[in-house]
Amino acid sequence: MGDILVGACSWTDRQLVASGWYPRGRRDAEGRLRHYASRLPVVEVDAGYYALPSRRNSELWVERTPDGFRFDVKAFSLLTGHPTRVESLPADLRGNGRGWLGRGQASDALLDEVWGRFAEAVEPLRGAGRLGAVLFQFPPWFAPGSRAEAALDACVRRAEGWPLAVEFRHPGWWEAEQAETTHALLTALGTSAVGTDMAQGLPASLPPVAPVTRPALAVVRFHGRNPAWGRGTKEERFRHDYDVSELAARVPRLRRAARLADELHVLFNNCCADAAVRAAETMRGLLTAPRR
Repeated sequence: MGDILVGACSWTDRQLVASGWYPRGRRDAEGRLRHYASRLPVVEVDAGYYALPSRRNSELWVERTPDGFRFDVKAFSLLTGHPTRVESLPADLRGNGRGWLGRGQASDALLDEVWGRFAEAVEPLRGAGRLGAVLFQFPPWFAPGSRAEAALDACVRRAEGWPLAVEFRHPGWWEAEQAETTHALLTALGTSAVGTDMAQGLPASLPPVAPVTRPALAVVRFHGRNPAWGRGTKEERFRHDYDVSELAARVPRLRRAARLADELHVLFNNCCADAAVRAAETMRGLLTAPRR
């Protein structure tokens, strides 16, 4: 069985910082990361989606975490076709623009520059062996089909040498009649499929799968089970406090995934105070407990 690393999708979320999970004297930037890394072995850098990360931050993160710690970095929104605020770009790339860049509105030159800067920013993590995955989370309108497959292929070619993980938000990718094709596609591209846990019975619900398409790494993200998924604010969509029975029910599927991969990352995205880190610590205990 491969290594199972369990963590949260942020260590800097404002609600987490305000929750009291970080002890006094460890609430500055360095103290928070060192404390987090002393409790959990993997974290997702969700801030990478909202703004390009910086090389200097990556260097600091390497200095502040032990060997074996992993960062899964979420790809910048523009790289996955999401609407992107012009103001979230570095100042020298904004031109005179304001507002949003929608699908197809970014020039090839801008995309080339953004890809290059993103690669430069994560290189210290990759070089130090701390980069677990670069997470490409595609939007709900990214549906199965030839155009989507071409876009995936282009991403893989641009990100050659990176450990890529792909999460779909369109439920069609993992529906029964499509799942085998999706699995084969991601396997052929050499990318890790991202499984999810979320509320079921909604139009945008994805099935609770944990596919393994790349033997080096499997990833499962727990989004909570709030019925506001797909329509509420960020806090409403992800607000959920997993109880131990909900987590225990997922243990057999996670263990099966871990038997097929060298490393399994289990990440909690239920951002409500310290709910994500508490769920991560509970799940870590369940996964490491001896079987009866």
